[in-house]
Amino acid sequence: MKFNNRNVFISDKAVIGKNVKIGDNTVIYDHVVIGDNSVIANDCVIGEPLNDYYFKDNYINPETIIGENALIRSHTILYAGSQFGNHFSTGHRVTVRENSVFGNNCRLGTVTDIQGHVTFGNNCWLHSNVHIGQNSTIGNFVFIYPYVVFTNDPTPPSDICIGPEIGDFSQVAVGSVLLPGTKIGKHCLIGAQSLVGGSHEDYSLIVGNPGKKIKDVREMRSRETDRSHYPWPYNFSRSLPWEKEGFDQWKKENGYEND
Repeated sequence: MKFNNRNVFISDKAVIGKNVKIGDNTVIYDHVVIGDNSVIANDCVIGEPLNDYYFKDNYINPETIIGENALIRSHTILYAGSQFGNHFSTGHRVTVRENSVFGNNCRLGTVTDIQGHVTFGNNCWLHSNVHIGQNSTIGNFVFIYPYVVFTNDPTPPSDICIGPEIGDFSQVAVGSVLLPGTKIGKHCLIGAQSLVGGSHEDYSLIVGNPGKKIKDVREMRSRETDRSHYPWPYNFSRSLPWEKEGFDQWKKENGYEND
């Protein structure tokens, strides 16, 4: 059997929805709410208490909300005080710290580390080994590829924490680093291994160290198809809301006419 109910702890102050499956050796703390039809795999910790838990007798765990149809894979730790929309999924050994907010249909790849106090829109896909620093803001339909780092301290060590902001439909390629306070517009592409700071307008192709805009992404042509690939939603739709109807029709129906 996939779920043997061995060594599982569920707080009596947790709320578990219908048809939720929970794997062996998993701990679910106080004030966790898990939506219907979700799967929590083996060796997970949901609602991990905050630092005060270990030092204050009157500690009360903040509420942690996981929407419906989640798939949380093994050894994931989700800290208390975070919210996860419907169809949230993780790879293995993912950590999400407190006060993080995710929209619907977000995916976090294996060994991803979210340092808390971050905001994600809908349909954000993070591949493996991504690190997102505190106070980062990520829009809708943002894809972040392996070994990307979002930083937040402009003069380390300090008490200043200014996370990057990235707009809807933007892509961050492998091994890139976003510096504190970086602002990326919509439909941008950050090239692999770029070191990016400052502000960049919509539709920018940003590459290099230091990262600079070299052209409008709509000027780029795919070697494989010999046509413009950007805006990418016109050329990629797998598992996305416009898969059946096309991006133009979806935009009209969902308030994205200007994108």
